[in-house]
Amino acid sequence: MNYYVLFYYVVEDYLSRRAEYREEHLRLVRQMRDHGGLLLGGALAEPADQVLLVFRTANTDDIEDFVLKDPYVRNGLVTRWEIRPWTVVVGNAID
Repeated sequence: MNYYVLFYYVVEDYLSRRAEYREEHLRLVRQMRDHGGLLLGGALAEPADQVLLVFRTANTDDIEDFVLKDPYVRNGLVTRWEIRPWTVVVGNAID
């Protein structure tokens, strides 16, 4: 299993626009947490201009599927996104 970080770069008024899609987004997040290797996720603050999600999975296929289903992406709240492999050096989940 590998670690990956998904970065979302969001629109300036992201916090005010997300309410309409938040419940569907959180449902998808919970589903990925329970079955798809999502470990942590949340918006960066001050400013709230990015979202960061940490996955532990064999490859990026499930992450890419998550992105394509995410209502934040589908409805233009995310201006761009990227998946980066993450080399974990310190932490409880290291094999």
